[in-house]
Parts: sequence; C-alpha cells; structure tokens
Amino acid sequence: MNIVRSALCLSSALLIAAGAGSLWSLHAAPQAPRQVPKFEPDPSWPKLPAKWVFGQVSSVSIDDQGNAWVLQRPSTVRTDQKDKAAPPVLEFDANGNFIQGWGGPGQGYDWPQTEHGIYADPRGFVWIGGNGETDNHLVKFTKDGKFVFQLGKKGASKGNDDTVNVKQAADTFVYTKTNELFVADGYGNRRVIVFDANTGAFKRMWGAFGNKPLDKVPDPPKVPEASRIPAKELTDRGPEQFVQPVHATRVSNDGLVYVSDRGGKRVQVFTLEGKYVTQVFIDRYCEAPHCGNGQTVASTAFSQDPEQRFLYVASRSPARVWILDRKTLEPLDSFGRNGVAPGEFYVMHHMNVDSKGNLYVTEVQDGKRVQKFTYKGLVPLPAK
Repeated sequence: MNIVRSALCLSSALLIAAGAGSLWSLHAAPQAPRQVPKFEPDPSWPKLPAKWVFGQVSSVSIDDQGNAWVLQRPSTVRTDQKDKAAPPVLEFDANGNFIQGWGGPGQGYDWPQTEHGIYADPRGFVWIGGNGETDNHLVKFTKDGKFVFQLGKKGASKGNDDTVNVKQAADTFVYTKTNELFVADGYGNRRVIVFDANTGAFKRMWGAFGNKPLDKVPDPPKVPEASRIPAKELTDRGPEQFVQPVHATRVSNDGLVYVSDRGGKRVQVFTLEGKYVTQVFIDRYCEAPHCGNGQTVASTAFSQDPEQRFLYVASRSPARVWILDRKTLEPLDSFGRNGVAPGEFYVMHHMNVDSKGNLYVTEVQDGKRVQKFTYKGLVPLPAK
C-alpha cells in the first residue's frame, strides 16, 4: 500500500511539473526576431580628382587603416578620354578623399597585361594580379608603389601542375596567422594555390571538393530550360572541377577558406589545408543568355564582427548581393538589381568590407565604378 501511495505521489509531482512547464512555455518571452545587416549606397564616394576618369574597376581592398585600395584598367577608358585615364592603383580614405595613385610598367617587374585583383595585406604590402593572356605572375609592392618581388614569370605557366607560376590569377588573400598567400588561380587554371607570403615558396594547392585540379576539363552541361525557375534548381552537387573562372578567395577568422567558383555558381568552403567542408549554390538557375553571361559568384566578404556572422556574396549576372548566415550558409536577404543608379549594379566584380562594416563593390565592362555601401546596423529579417 505504501508503495502504491508513493508511486501516486510521484506521478502527481511529475504531472504538476509537466503542467508548470507547459504554463511556462505559454508565458515565455518571445524570441527576438532574426536580424540582418542593412546598407545604404553612398553616391558621393569616392572623390576621384577631376582630371581623371575610371576605366573598368576590377578590384578593391581595405587596409588596416581603413583606406580603400582600388584597381582599375586605364586601357579600358574611352578613346576620347585616354588622356584622362587615372593610374591603375588608387588609394582613398574612408571618406572617399584621394590619397595617392601609382602603378604601371616599371623596372624589374612585369606589370599585368590586364589588371584584375588587388590586395592590401596586413603587413603593409600591396599585391597585384592580372587575367591577361600572359599574366602568369603576381607582383608585390609597398604601399608607396615600390617593387618588392614578383611571384612567377610572364607567359611561363605550365598549367595546373605548375608550382612556380600562376595562370591569369583572379584574386589573392594573406592569412596572417600562417603568413600564407591564398590565390584564386582562376582564369587559366582551376585551383586554389598557396604560397609563403614572404618568399613566394609553394605550399599546397587543390581543386573543387579538394580534388586534384586538371587542365583539360569539358564544360559542364547546360541547365535544362525548365530548371531556370529558382523553385526547380538542380539538386546534384555540381562539377567535380572548378568552372573557370575561380574568381576570389577569402579566409575567415576561424580558418576556413571561401572560394568563389563563379562559373560553377557556388561558394565552396575548405580548411586551410584544402579539405572540403561544404558548399552553397547562388542563383543556380541563372543561364545565358536569359541571365547575363550565366555566372554568379564573383566575390565574397565577411561581416565585420569578430565571429563574422554573415557572408556576403556578389552574384554577378543577377546583379545582387546575397547575405548568408556564414555558419549554415542559409540565404537570409539580398539587395541590388541591374542598373547604373546608386545601389544598382552593372557587371559586379570584386568586393570587400572595412572594420566599420561598410561594403565596397566594383564593376567592370560599362559599369566602370566602385560603390560604397554604408553599414546602417542590424534590422529584423524581412518576412518571407
């Protein structure tokens, strides 16, 4: 009898506890809504001296002082404005004031045939690369334009197995914790290649999914007509090799490598050693000629918070910037559309973020500009 009474008391206690839990859940404070960064275009930025005009603006990098380093292509300035072409390398402060300009052919190095990528590294050096036919090298300068050294030789690439030369490399990034230069190599090759940032010594390389990068790769099949609708995007994991161009590479604070596979319409994520982690497709439905040139992921950037909660992805042909949860790669929001007005994009290229969270985006072809998007804080995630 005592055993039965004890069991009944225990059951009653459990029911009361369960009821209290249910009551608590009914009156619990609602969870705060998820938030995303908000940006506003700054039409006054930058202040290019009146004597100059931009050609195609291929790349932008932000240094530790918050200054923006812009790489543009003087050869693409209109014929009737050639005498007004700005220098290829331009430095602006955070307010868009012009600081200095330099670049072009010089003694002891090969200037790129077609300017493509610029990176101002944390140690005060500026890296320049090109995607011209003979641009099989990278050039390192001081911030005042003094030549430091050249990695690789003009026109010397032997392909994806070459550990000395790059081949039309699109982008570079120095990871200071290991002092390594990560290269998106890119237009002529299909790989990420890593060098010592001081000496240029080869470290390692890899292709899509961590596979060995190959020279002769057939083009991926066209997406069927019915799959252009976003709701009918493909579900396979995509080509086993990067689809040229491999357009950008960035390394997060927690040591993950984010590769912009522009032709493959995806971001692939790797460890520092090149082990494949995951991927996300961006606007995979996009196919030429119905969607520009059919390419999407031109560049990525991280939000400025220490955890880098958000990943920004420049989707070239759809002309928009996607905001993703960096840990899950879940798409949260996007902004932008095709056009030439402030806040619109005409052939997006590279982008970067400063320490205050402001976003900078460059445009090539007839876009010929760099835009600054001022960070306005976090706002509730738009309802779907």
